[in-house]
Amino acid sequence: MADQLVDLRDDAAYAEYLRREQCARWKSLIGSRLPYRWNIRRLKPGFTLEIGCGIGRYLTYLGGHGVGVDRNAAAVGVARDRGLMAYTSDEWPASPYAVPGMFDALLAAHVLEHMSEADALGLVDSYLPYVRAGGRVILITPQERAFASDPTHVEFLDLPALTTLCGKLDLNLERACSFPFPRRLGPLFTGNEFVVAARVPQGTGSS
Repeated sequence: MADQLVDLRDDAAYAEYLRREQCARWKSLIGSRLPYRWNIRRLKPGFTLEIGCGIGRYLTYLGGHGVGVDRNAAAVGVARDRGLMAYTSDEWPASPYAVPGMFDALLAAHVLEHMSEADALGLVDSYLPYVRAGGRVILITPQERAFASDPTHVEFLDLPALTTLCGKLDLNLERACSFPFPRRLGPLFTGNEFVVAARVPQGTGSS
């Protein structure tokens, strides 16, 4: 479970919680994040806009080919301190990257579960114009064990729910899977994720 002594609803506290969890030295020493970096890179997302980037875990996986946006200014500050390109949601509209069709992909990794399904739909939809026609949308959410570990989680979004969300956004589904282990391990392994990849149809979005 997350540290219950910290109010994770507080932006600064949550940013520090993420930093402590994601940047632990032992995780680097044993390479625990390597499979997740490999997984996102094998999808070949290209230049990626990550919504809900937090302190930049997935931005580091993208190897400099991504820009992040997050409502949490403290988390964005940590991401910038790590040398990553990130903006708050308030800063984003005035940023040089807020251009229709600028990105090859849109990534939402471990963010949609922090809101209602309706809000998740609205969030993704609001950033879709920045993805080119034929670009990719990648959605990643936690399975049961990880979902229960964070009290700020709101909505459990499994593969059927994510597939339905893609349908409502008129995206063409390409991949829906459990990673890194089979779905049956979701209640047991904190690192198991739902991963969905879809395409913005040609002739729609921005080009």
